[in-house]
Amino acid sequence: MPLPDNATLQLTDDLRICRLLNGLWQVSGAHGRIDPDKAVPQMLDYHDEGFTTWDLADHYGPAEDFIGVFRRALQESGETPTPDRTQAFTKWVPRPMAMTKALVSDALNLSRRRMDTPTLDLLQFHWWDYDHPGYLDALRHMNDLKAQGVLRHVALTNFDTPHLARIQDAGVKIVSNQVQFSIIDRRPEVAMILYCAANQVWLLPYGVVCGGLLSEKYLGVPEPGMSALNTASLRKYKNMIDLWGGWALFQELLTVLKQIANKHRVSISNVAVRYILDKPKVAGVIIGARLGVSQHRAENARVFGFALEADDLAQIEAISDRANDLYRIIGDCGDEYRRR
Repeated sequence: MPLPDNATLQLTDDLRICRLLNGLWQVSGAHGRIDPDKAVPQMLDYHDEGFTTWDLADHYGPAEDFIGVFRRALQESGETPTPDRTQAFTKWVPRPMAMTKALVSDALNLSRRRMDTPTLDLLQFHWWDYDHPGYLDALRHMNDLKAQGVLRHVALTNFDTPHLARIQDAGVKIVSNQVQFSIIDRRPEVAMILYCAANQVWLLPYGVVCGGLLSEKYLGVPEPGMSALNTASLRKYKNMIDLWGGWALFQELLTVLKQIANKHRVSISNVAVRYILDKPKVAGVIIGARLGVSQHRAENARVFGFALEADDLAQIEAISDRANDLYRIIGDCGDEYRRR
């Protein structure tokens, strides 16, 4: 069944995206082995059902190669993989060093070859060390390469608000910033959303369902030990829950979310996703795709068939008010990846 009209959003003049982006961190090796012979046919299934937008990175194992095989498979089926029909948003995560135009060009050309595309749709840039000034040079070179047709749009991953502003003030137009954002982690609401609303920048949140912890599977169960947290996502977001308020408060949140989910005849994960989709400047959210292992497309599509009501939001807010302030504990968006 095709997705409804409200499942898409005009991100740029030439990119209309699905608001549920297929995240390919799961093929990086940190979530178990992915069989390419099963993965790529399932990518075609995602595409056919309207899940046309992919989020990946140069360091997510074979993710860029999968996109290349997927694009060739589309062509073999008679469909030209144009940006109005399918979108692949990759990331470049270089080691902080002097950024020459040749170095930047070589990195982008490698991604173009792997993804079998003449032009990258959206390149999301990450930089580990703000004290190293090379990130501005890299972004200026990317801006120049955009004018040459190497990429369509420049974007960021896990930049904080002051550095996003500094980049834009330097004359580099940023389309979007990919940040962690969920009912548990609401740090973008402190400063990032306000800046993005005033400066025409979109947000592409990840971690929206906390690696699957925001689901019925974890309602009413004892706190899992490390052996039960068998993926990188589960371990990462369990740590966030510990900082946020711990397992007992998380169980109270899941209980409230289940009541809301039952009311709308959806799942806890649907409620968690809808909550973030409705936030200002959120273009879409990234949902991990465990290709060839499991898929939840039919369930995920239900987020477009209901709306959260004022009393739903009030119940969620009542739990959030009792949680710790992650902005105070961790800092702004992306600060978890950098020393403060």
